[in-house]
Amino acid sequence: MAYEQKTRPGATSAADFIATVEDPKRRADAEAACALLAEATGEPPVMWGPSIVGFGAYHYRYASGHEGDAPLVGFSPRKANLVFYLSGCEERRDEFLSRLGKHKAGKGCVYVSRLGDVDAGVLKEMAAASAASLRTRYPA
Repeated sequence: MAYEQKTRPGATSAADFIATVEDPKRRADAEAACALLAEATGEPPVMWGPSIVGFGAYHYRYASGHEGDAPLVGFSPRKANLVFYLSGCEERRDEFLSRLGKHKAGKGCVYVSRLGDVDAGVLKEMAAASAASLRTRYPA
């Protein structure tokens, strides 16, 4: 049975989605994160699924045959954290995270309670590096 990708670009605008974020501080952080990632990538925000704001896209194909599309970088304003999806900067990940500020990190995600807790310049560098790495690894 073929795998059907559930997280795909949708018709909802990122601005409309961000406007629905209930907490005014989280909404302001989401607006700022959206502007920062758009500037870092040179790409407009696009909704991926119901809750991820993505910037740019790439098509991947694994040796197993599994393939799909994903945003170059993205974020989601969850209730507990802003979650940044920055999977393409493995080479410099530890260095970026050491300079970022207060955060938690998973394999391809960075969790931030408030945008003001981190260095926005480092986050922007990290997003630009992630997008550049994925564009190189997965050329259109």
